[in-house]
Amino acid sequence: MMERRTFLKALAALPLVSGLMPSASAGGIPSFRRVRPGEPGWPDPTEWSTLSKSVGGRLTKVESPFVECANTPAGAACTDLFQGLGNPFFIGDNVALTQTLGWTDAWTSQPSVYAVLAQSSADVAAAVNFARQHRLRLVVKGGGHSYLGGSNARDSLLIWTRDMRTIELVDSFVPQGGHGRAAPEPAVRVGTGARWLEAYEAVTTQAGRYVQGGGCTTVGVAGLVLGGGFGSLSKGFGTGAANLLEAEVVTADGAVRNANAFTNPDLFWALKGGGGGSFGVVTRLTLRTHELPDYIGEVRANVTAGSDAAYRALTEQMVSFYRANLMNPHWGEQISFQERQLSISMVFQGLDQAQAKQTWTPFFDWVTARPADYTLTTEAVVAVPARDFWNPAVLGSLPGIIHGDDRLGAPKSNFFWANNADEAGQVLHSYQSTWLSQRLLAPQHQSALVDALVRASQSWQVTLHCNKGLAGAPASVMAWTADTATNPAVLDAFALAIAAANEPPAYPRVAGHEPNVGQGRQEARLVDAAMAPLKALAPQPGSYVSETDYFQTDWQSAFWGDHYGRLKKVKERYDPNGLFFVHHGVGSEGWSSDGFTQIS
Repeated sequence: MMERRTFLKALAALPLVSGLMPSASAGGIPSFRRVRPGEPGWPDPTEWSTLSKSVGGRLTKVESPFVECANTPAGAACTDLFQGLGNPFFIGDNVALTQTLGWTDAWTSQPSVYAVLAQSSADVAAAVNFARQHRLRLVVKGGGHSYLGGSNARDSLLIWTRDMRTIELVDSFVPQGGHGRAAPEPAVRVGTGARWLEAYEAVTTQAGRYVQGGGCTTVGVAGLVLGGGFGSLSKGFGTGAANLLEAEVVTADGAVRNANAFTNPDLFWALKGGGGGSFGVVTRLTLRTHELPDYIGEVRANVTAGSDAAYRALTEQMVSFYRANLMNPHWGEQISFQERQLSISMVFQGLDQAQAKQTWTPFFDWVTARPADYTLTTEAVVAVPARDFWNPAVLGSLPGIIHGDDRLGAPKSNFFWANNADEAGQVLHSYQSTWLSQRLLAPQHQSALVDALVRASQSWQVTLHCNKGLAGAPASVMAWTADTATNPAVLDAFALAIAAANEPPAYPRVAGHEPNVGQGRQEARLVDAAMAPLKALAPQPGSYVSETDYFQTDWQSAFWGDHYGRLKKVKERYDPNGLFFVHHGVGSEGWSSDGFTQIS
């Protein structure tokens, strides 16, 4: 593993050197290169001023807060910075920061040189045109939650969509070009910079409807949908991409286009799970809304086995119980396995507390009937009226559920789930995922699944995200999702298995706050070992593009399966010169790892 990572790191560094020198293809024709500050072709002050005027003065020079911190690591500003990095709202309000600060041996968050603080599609189009005309590396950031570093790039121009957060409910929406061809349905129009916290506040807490979004409240609406978009209730209502009805998008030629099933349908399909940052800059999304269930709730429990044999029996019982009782639209979220411990954190909808408790009674009875083998702790079943599930006024009265935005004067509506706290400002050591087919739950295959889970959990914690596999979903959800660019493996999967490792906020060359590279590499090896038996269960294991391995080798097929060829054609039509680049995004194989030099 160390040799592979070292080799990939060395390759990633090469473009930083070769990008400073002329390059040529085999035929002697110079390849296309984007420009960096100080190089011929970098815009002069007058040209930057022209761009600023065209976007209403909303062009800003970006300064990294880590510069001062590195110079004075014991100073008050550095102390305040690292305290703030534990608050995702603090990070999200800083143009220079991203929610993940880096990944061991992969990337470190770097600020752009300039940023357009976009407030309209016209601002976005002006920035796109400027970047294209001046050969600039372009980056788009909304919520800034990209694990693979897609929300940042050094020496770039950033389009920051944070201020584009208008939310409007529509009782009877018909896509452009769809009148007489599509039935009107309730929907919500959401600006690309909105976070899911704001979408849930408007749609659910205030209007009493449901929109399928992300579990983390500070994730950007657009980024989640473009990557596919799973939330706690996806088994019941589908992915974010499956619920996209229309998008307004600025393409590489600077045109502002509508994309839906009737207008630019190929682009629309690609936006539904083809990955953010590859096809254009989405400025507004229109999403289907649903009738809100009466209740949403959660089941939490921890079970510790007293022996290896008891742990395997517990794992087998959990797998069988899931197949018989939980693989349906009511249930989502997580079941975790580590060493001899099973941790349950499942979310349900459409059941009241008594019904949810009744569902789990046979499993908990099985555990408690064997006191010599198992210890059951923290068993809890809680349900709240669905309209209050994202209401901080209600959630704040429940201990340990949410954290508020602790900045002076911050809106009281700002909250994030307590179990997301360690993700703010994190440095990832590893992150891997693989879909697990529902066929593994069949009696003849179940033993292999159980063996793989037991072996995996001996190396590192492995979690089954049951809402991120759609087996057991209603027919309508399956049909909507089948018409997206997401890897078709999701339709057959009962869960997405994830193993990950991270450390608290850290940054290179800041004394006392530097990443622990040695620990990162060690934990990466353990995650590799944990995921190996689970990936071996499928001949061609798939992975979820938004939650995946930076070092994924077969990323085209892993992320999109047999959809990749179709996605590549859409890319070639709407962005033939590769203006939009993200690591392992559609078409990125034609560029150097930093996105500056075209290699094919």
